Amino acid sequence: MEAEAGVKRPKPIIVRRAPGRPTEARVQLAHGIRRAALGYGGIKPLKREGDGGTPIGCLPVRRVLYRADRVPRPRVPFPVRPIRADDGWCDDPGDRNYNRPVRCPYGQSTETMMRADALYDVVLVLGYNDRPRVRGRGSAIFVHLARPGYTPTEGCIAFSYKDLRAVLAQLRAGGGFLVQP
Repeated sequence: MEAEAGVKRPKPIIVRRAPGRPTEARVQLAHGIRRAALGYGGIKPLKREGDGGTPIGCLPVRRVLYRADRVPRPRVPFPVRPIRADDGWCDDPGDRNYNRPVRCPYGQSTETMMRADALYDVVLVLGYNDRPRVRGRGSAIFVHLARPGYTPTEGCIAFSYKDLRAVLAQLRAGGGFLVQP
């Protein structure tokens, strides 16, 4: 969410842990507070690969991916692309493509983007550990759809489809999320 001198930055969407619920968040939008699931490790100031934590900090939206066979193309001021059957995301800290999109099948540990469930029908790829990438600091931090009951994620932020649509409507170019403890 960097801005050039004299250019007004959009306000980030604030994500805070829900009182007494370390794996849930209350997310402040322009028109109210929305519920979201967080990682099973809660909010982490020092995120590590596999710890299940949602990282603290400013997480800009880099691009949006979606299942064209299930949902309409999101109308957002970010690059948008349909998810393909061979899309994956490398989460192996030892691989040169760590925390990058890859084509499947891929020889290392990889998150499959085209899932049988609906979790990745809409995915906001967040700018976390990508510029620069640090091995083991965490990968594949997304905003996506929540499971029933808002069960914890692997470190992502997850909303109901209705609430994710409200998030998409509020996002502005250069915007993102501010995850706070």
